[in-house]
Amino acid sequence: MLGRGLDGEGWIAREGALSRVPVAFAGVVDAARARIAESFDCRRLHSAYIYGSIPRGTAIPGLSDLDLLLALHGEPTEADRAAATRIEQDLDRSFTQIDGVGVLLFSARTLLSELERHDLGFFVACLCTPLLGDDLADQLPRYRPTPLLARETNGDLPLALRGWRRQAAEATTDQQRKALSRLVARRIVRTGFTLVMPRWGGWTSDLTQSAEAFGLHYPERAEQMRRAAVIGRTPSPVPGVLRELIDDLGPWLAVEYAVVHGEKAVRH
Repeated sequence: MLGRGLDGEGWIAREGALSRVPVAFAGVVDAARARIAESFDCRRLHSAYIYGSIPRGTAIPGLSDLDLLLALHGEPTEADRAAATRIEQDLDRSFTQIDGVGVLLFSARTLLSELERHDLGFFVACLCTPLLGDDLADQLPRYRPTPLLARETNGDLPLALRGWRRQAAEATTDQQRKALSRLVARRIVRTGFTLVMPRWGGWTSDLTQSAEAFGLHYPERAEQMRRAAVIGRTPSPVPGVLRELIDDLGPWLAVEYAVVHGEKAVRH
């Protein structure tokens, strides 16, 4: 892989691999594979993937979370969601190395759809590492850091902001505020990065690098974005942190994003 996350032909390279999983997390990954196989048989599960800092090789024991994606042969059901929740809870209880587990569920049809080609399709092809089953990336195109990719991955920030404001108002514990601050900060930093991605000319999921790339083009907001990158790694329960992200940096970013890239295609 050459610099800035591209291969020798200028395509965005797949960023993770099982060979990059840190030794401290090897047992977590093995257990995740086993739990998924136990909970979803081959008639239901098309394939499973791991994404985030663990397959990128940058996970920190005790701080990093475990992120999984399951592609199903049909649309997810309530039974599927209940099984995914049990996997989340079981793994989170069993391993002190991880701070939280998230399992995403989608049908393979949705992941391969034309509507999702530059959002979920890109996510699978470039940001997810195969764990079980046939890799859907074989049926997806290659990607470059284009304005189209920017619009379709993160052009819906206003919708996210509305949900975050509601969650922030309902958060009553430090743990709830910490979890929300991590979620919001990561999304804002990655949206800030994709805002400048076509000009930067590459791809990264690293929060620090994302914030620095953003700051090259928006120096007046650079320090705010650096703070958001820190919160994305070490979340905070301080209400003022959420206010800065949701009521200041986030709304500004949403407006600028719409001006530069337009709005994401509507999902129904």
